[in-house]
Amino acid sequence: MTTLRAEVLAALEAAVGGDGARVSTGTSDRDLHAEDMTFHRAVRPGAVVYPTSTDEVSRVLELADRERVPVTPFGAGSSLEGHVIPVDGGISLDLTRMDAILSLEPGNLLAVVQAGVTRGALNRAAGEHGLQFPVDPGADATLGGMAATNASGTTTVRYGKMRANVLALEAVLPGGRVVRTGSRAPKTSAGYDVTGLLVGSEGTLGVITELTLRLHGIPEHAVAARIAFPTVEAAVQAAVAIVSTGTGVTRIELVDTLNMRAINLYSGTSYPEVPCLLVEASGTASSVEGDLELVLALAEAEGAVDVVHERLPEARSRLWSARHDAAYSWSQLWPGLRHCSTDTCVPLSELAAAVGVAQGELARLRLRGGILGHVGDGNFHVGVTLDPDDADEVARWHELSDALVHDALARGGTCTGEHGIGVGKIDALALEHPDLVPLYRGLKDLFDPNGIMNPGKVVPIEARPAAR
Repeated sequence: MTTLRAEVLAALEAAVGGDGARVSTGTSDRDLHAEDMTFHRAVRPGAVVYPTSTDEVSRVLELADRERVPVTPFGAGSSLEGHVIPVDGGISLDLTRMDAILSLEPGNLLAVVQAGVTRGALNRAAGEHGLQFPVDPGADATLGGMAATNASGTTTVRYGKMRANVLALEAVLPGGRVVRTGSRAPKTSAGYDVTGLLVGSEGTLGVITELTLRLHGIPEHAVAARIAFPTVEAAVQAAVAIVSTGTGVTRIELVDTLNMRAINLYSGTSYPEVPCLLVEASGTASSVEGDLELVLALAEAEGAVDVVHERLPEARSRLWSARHDAAYSWSQLWPGLRHCSTDTCVPLSELAAAVGVAQGELARLRLRGGILGHVGDGNFHVGVTLDPDDADEVARWHELSDALVHDALARGGTCTGEHGIGVGKIDALALEHPDLVPLYRGLKDLFDPNGIMNPGKVVPIEARPAAR
């Protein structure tokens, strides 16, 4: 994609206060904003713009809408379905310099942050008050990006996804209009849930610039357990039993043999290379010990072969860091190849069967792949390492992804539990909700009549805007 016209670039510089350093057309900057953590085809934006305030975002969107220049919001770039790839070029709007924690209110259990604040930065500040923002997708993503994709992660089984933890937000719509939704109250029944609509909209309706977030107390006691099983199926059955009996677990993660091997190579750990559940319980000391006693009894009933408790904070941190590094660790097994991941989510009663289908499809299609996931809420991921230049291998990967979607939908599940739609699952969304696609299109047209906001994501492009 070529850079934007000189007069548009000059107008963008004026929109951000005449600071040319915050409108970049350099090759390295454009390359950094051309892709995310997937193998979807990279596309360079025409320019990268770094706003530092809502007013600047408003001026940029007013200009972009008038000139019909596509705008793709960008945070940490850690999305997994091509959300931040500017498929039509135009502007990559990098919000990472909007990184102020505007208000931290321990008495109200909330924080107000700009969109570029990372979850790590917020937790460091909240931790001084005995509080945390618990939504944990693994990457130290920006909170604006997490809201835009309705992110979740290892703690969802206890605390819910982003949508459950966003009380209010500020967003800029195409044309520059600023809207504010929700309130600082713990709940509301006032009007349509526009907050919930914008959370998970993947930047296709507007740009989230500010968030009011729920904070939660840091539990006084936490213990993690690494439980090894003879098979993936046994581990999944144990996970379902643990959740079904009402234990107060904070995390319950499945990691298969291949992922454990990769984690050991990458992290320098020596965990048993067998299917494992990584479980954490938190609360009071007595409640945690009671929960763990029940967890271990249920695991033993499903044939657990080894149990190791991680009681020291350093050991627990090392365990969860290793889990979060699973995607990066695959480079140790197959250097030079590209890791890609897909996710589906099914009712808990269907989880073991769905994981079994995924294992069978990996074997049938002869792909280098493994399975992990947030099995406490029915969400699992299938990761594959492939050569993006091998057309046959890429085709088999797409065949796998399609098979997993069809299987999940047949079980009453969804095509994605947390990765989102992006560019990778537009057809899957239409398959899952054919009756809703016209409503999605109507909402898109209402919020973004000129189609400039993150085109090519969630709903198909009907008429591509021409960058000027």
